Amino acid sequence: MARGALPAIPARPLRRQKHLRRFPPRYTGDERERRERCRHGSLDAESEIDLDDPIIKEELDLLESVRQGLEARDARADNRQYDREKRVLEELDRIRTLLSSGEEDKDRAALLEQWHHQSSLLDQLKASRDVEALNPEVPYFGHLRLREDDQEWDLCIGRTSCVEHGLRIVAWRDAPIARLFYSYRQGEDYDEEIAGRERVGEIKARRMVGIQGGALRRIQAPEGDFYSDPDEPANWQKRDQAPPRLAGGEAAAVRAHGSDTSGAQLGTANAKSGGRSDRFLPEITGLIDPDQYELITRPSSGFLVVRGTAGSGKTTVALHRVAFLAYDEPRIDGSETLIVMFSEALRSYVRHVLPSLGLHEVRPTTYRYWERGVRRRHFPQFPEKEREDTPGVVIRAKLHPIMGAALERHIERTEAPPTPETAVDDWATVLTDLELLTEIRDEFGNEAFSDAELERIVKWNRDHVGALQDHISGASKDGEIDSEDDTLLLRAFQLRVGPLRAKGSRPLRLRHIAVDEVQDFSPTEVQVLLGCLDRRGSITLAGDTQQHIVENSGFVSWTDFLQHLGVEGQEVETLKINYRSSAQITEFAFDVLGDLREDEGLPPSSRQGPPVELFRFDDTGACVFFLAEALESLHSNEPMATVALITPSPELSAAYYAGLERAEVSRLRLIEDFNFTFSPGIEITELEPCKGLEFDYVILLDVNGAHYPNTPRARRALHVAATRAIHQLWVISTAAPSPLIADFEAC
Repeated sequence: MARGALPAIPARPLRRQKHLRRFPPRYTGDERERRERCRHGSLDAESEIDLDDPIIKEELDLLESVRQGLEARDARADNRQYDREKRVLEELDRIRTLLSSGEEDKDRAALLEQWHHQSSLLDQLKASRDVEALNPEVPYFGHLRLREDDQEWDLCIGRTSCVEHGLRIVAWRDAPIARLFYSYRQGEDYDEEIAGRERVGEIKARRMVGIQGGALRRIQAPEGDFYSDPDEPANWQKRDQAPPRLAGGEAAAVRAHGSDTSGAQLGTANAKSGGRSDRFLPEITGLIDPDQYELITRPSSGFLVVRGTAGSGKTTVALHRVAFLAYDEPRIDGSETLIVMFSEALRSYVRHVLPSLGLHEVRPTTYRYWERGVRRRHFPQFPEKEREDTPGVVIRAKLHPIMGAALERHIERTEAPPTPETAVDDWATVLTDLELLTEIRDEFGNEAFSDAELERIVKWNRDHVGALQDHISGASKDGEIDSEDDTLLLRAFQLRVGPLRAKGSRPLRLRHIAVDEVQDFSPTEVQVLLGCLDRRGSITLAGDTQQHIVENSGFVSWTDFLQHLGVEGQEVETLKINYRSSAQITEFAFDVLGDLREDEGLPPSSRQGPPVELFRFDDTGACVFFLAEALESLHSNEPMATVALITPSPELSAAYYAGLERAEVSRLRLIEDFNFTFSPGIEITELEPCKGLEFDYVILLDVNGAHYPNTPRARRALHVAATRAIHQLWVISTAAPSPLIADFEAC
């Protein structure tokens, strides 16, 4: 059965307050009027109405009945809870008296058993108080009126179920009957098996309501959008629905092969206009600009360091440079070239792209995968299992340049045989030598680690090294290693023994290395790679400090980074044009960065697009309702579109996936273990897996203060997430919005 879209009013563009600039470009004359009418509907679409409107009256009456039912339930529940706890406490007091008196010594064991039973019961009663209770301030967000067997009844959809005292409120996540709210539209017939019973009927009404502080503020229905004046609750207005939409961006993504939310709709492009289902790069070599070409065709030896904003073509330059060098030197297309990506998903993408550039033998990898394989070859005695309890300060120390400098200083001072066993001793000594680490820390002239932190680091490392030594000696089989130890062991081998070894004990020598997202690598990691270059070798480093989201990597700035690599003074080339995101998305993303921006002004964008929009919800369930409507509409209008829903955590990704799956959203995929399909559809993921990728549409979910506080890392994370979008970006909060977007007005 065809589903009709739930109409709603258009969303307003995300905007600053009056003293700050707006994100959408300024238009004048007829163009501005046309755009405003397109977004907001005609100027006479709003009209004042009174409380006698049947829809408003029905919703006010329903909310009042819910309020009365909750009051009756709470009064009874409080008394019942109090009485039960009181009886248990009285029984515990009775048992304590008997145990103290000694009158029942022969039954002491039985009394103790009763004591433990009653204590456990009391704990359960107290714990039941902490179960998520229905919030009377926002008891529900959705309303269904169902007709079955000539009878009509109301069902409310909320965060928590409450089916007593005449209340019919069901949890959107758990209650099987809530499926009707997400899967059917007003006026449609349904025939579903719910909780083992066939339910047949009609959706007589389907509305989303906004309740704040226990008062009805908004009603979104197919008949229109109704909202009250916060200062005069009795003053209601009706606005006809003209949906905001994610539109016109179908197949815009190159890197992909294969709360006024009223009526938000995704997509208006012509579904018959075509589009690539495989999404491989379409002759991208023909799109290279002069600056990119100049970098690609640099001489074949030495350093090339490329910085550029998201979407400026850094990865394009790095990959095409490999292809350019391989044209004159075919052996570069093989095992003597290493293409190192930070993201497993981007590695997968690059693996598919390389053949189109004429590269068939070189294999891209992630640094973690490469270093683990090389470390196993050189130090097979270490365990395979990685530690998960390493303190953050220890991880930061192992990645920080002071650790690499300490290795160099120790090996310079200490004469010992050039053997792998000695390299292990060097590694263990440096990790546990407080005096040496303090000396190097002081020479760096910074306060990266306090004395107390260094003492904690050394103490933890001593226990860690001891446990690994027990594993190596066979005294224990429970050894665990830090992934950061792999790099330090390999660096110790290079400094003490010499070049790393390839298979067969021959030196591991590389002709060319390309490192993408280098800002998320540590200097020591790049030093290990540099140590593998032959004397004519070349390396391309591509990165953007504004996208630096790995806090403990040790990368501070290009100047410091290159100094730690021993190539201070190396020129850093800059790509200035943003070829990915629209000007509107670019402006939002750079405004979020604040004083973390590297350059004055915005990078030029090669495309225009719709305004960035912010939506606010009081509940995740209401957000899922909104998304389901919009995404289904997009699928109908733009079946070849790629959409990313980016959440702050795997748990939230799973929750949104479960909700949207129940709403029967088409082509929905939950990304786990970087399993992007690079094909049209909707992918739910977190930021790190999709770093380096791009999508036609991006929706950032739960951009709340708890997930995006006002910190440098959060600013960069939100910047990176926003710049995954090519054509259009929506930003959604489900609680107090992040302070990074607090200056913007929500739709």
